[in-house]
Amino acid sequence: MPDFDLIAEDPSGARRGRLRLVHGTVETPAFMPVGTQATVKAMTPEELEALGAEIILSNTYHLYLRPGHETIRELGGLHRFMNWHRPILTDSGGFQVFSLAGLRKIDPDGVTFQSHLDGSRHRLTPEKVVEIQEALGSDVMMCLDECPPHPSSRDYLERSLELSNRWAARSLECRTHPELALFAILQGGMHLDLRRRAAEFLSSYPFDGFAVGGLSVGEGQETMLETLAGTAPHMPRQKPRYLMGVGTPLDIVEAVALGIDLFDCVLPTRTARNGMVFTSQGKIAIKHARFGRDPRPLDEACDCHTCRNYSRAYLRHLFKSREILASRLNTLHNLTYYSNLMRRIRAAVEAGRFVQFLREFRNGEGRAGGGVEDCD
Repeated sequence: MPDFDLIAEDPSGARRGRLRLVHGTVETPAFMPVGTQATVKAMTPEELEALGAEIILSNTYHLYLRPGHETIRELGGLHRFMNWHRPILTDSGGFQVFSLAGLRKIDPDGVTFQSHLDGSRHRLTPEKVVEIQEALGSDVMMCLDECPPHPSSRDYLERSLELSNRWAARSLECRTHPELALFAILQGGMHLDLRRRAAEFLSSYPFDGFAVGGLSVGEGQETMLETLAGTAPHMPRQKPRYLMGVGTPLDIVEAVALGIDLFDCVLPTRTARNGMVFTSQGKIAIKHARFGRDPRPLDEACDCHTCRNYSRAYLRHLFKSREILASRLNTLHNLTYYSNLMRRIRAAVEAGRFVQFLREFRNGEGRAGGGVEDCD
């Protein structure tokens, strides 16, 4: 059975934990690189392991459509299929259902949708989503939920919340592999009373962990953190807490202070492919001309393979030349930055100095440098 131990709790609310899963142990707070289609773009599993990734995320929806969960089962499960031997969390596909609003129809039993690949029609129910994830052999399975758009009316959010709660209960009932963790997802938009209602309902069931969904969907950082601050205290203390799809380094540090343990986001890999890298001095858009003759590494405080061996000038040349190596080296650096950030967070919580860490981060690298818009 999955197991979660709280090792330390900081006065700020930050937590230091250890999540034991079938394929290994995850030290929390942890960031999960996103490998939607059984690959973290531009990276090999061996490289991910070397930089310290202990768990990655893949996606049920995409793997169900291609190559198919039965194919992956026949080939020995997702871990063997992609040659990754550490834990995997699989998103349920609920967010993809949300993003394909024009291609799907939701009813009380599930969702019918058209494939974005070939237009073929498919049906997902809470039971089917669990069946797919058990076939994949996911260490952490997510319940099917509806991720409502922002903004939505209160009436819509209430109906959507009740639907997601019922689907979560059905997901638990149909699970046949208790050694695989099953996490429920809290919805409710930006209404704190709905978030509390979700937490109270789902906490009455024996889920292995709880996720906050429906944030980082355009509401802005201030609203996101306010919603999270009003939600996390109502989540079970002894279970891992996962904030889905977040985010920037500052978002992560702020959310850790609110008691969150797990994160995922495409940001470090996507922005790397677009020429933006994270450093201890803030963000760098490597395409800028001022780096054309810069002999320094991306970050003199970083020990990753990229920073040990390549200059900013060379990395700019690769990016401007549209060389594949640019994506690989930038991605390796960004994921190393995120991995090192999580190590620093864990050390600060264990030492009881996270409040100081948070203050320094807010005033330093968390706000320094250009924004994502630098890398259109």
